[in-house]
Amino acid sequence: QVQLVESGGGAVQAGGSLRLSCAASGRAFSGLTMGWFRQAPGNAREFVAACKWSSSWVYTADSVKGRFTISRDNGKNTVYLQMNSLQSEDTAVYYCAASTTHTYAVMLREYDVWGQGTQVTVSS
Repeated sequence: QVQLVESGGGAVQAGGSLRLSCAASGRAFSGLTMGWFRQAPGNAREFVAACKWSSSWVYTADSVKGRFTISRDNGKNTVYLQMNSLQSEDTAVYYCAASTTHTYAVMLREYDVWGQGTQVTVSS
């Protein structure tokens, strides 16, 4: 089935930007809603952003709205998360995920394919 690999994480100063990428392999990427989640040490994994295959529906969590943008290039089997104005509270492991069961997916339980995660560290 589809497999997801995140890249683009790293260390950045507060106020800076990073762009995460999620490369998908396998035949199941087509038509899937994709999302980004993050998990900081000691915290639960939380929703960040999601988009439909067509990108006609795009949703971001309140905590990142106006700063993060999810996008996808279906021809390249890739999903992106552009992160601007990064703050220390954005420090976390970021996970790319796919939902094979839901079109409008914003909850952890609605996703069933996960990448390995990529670390984002924001310092002040």
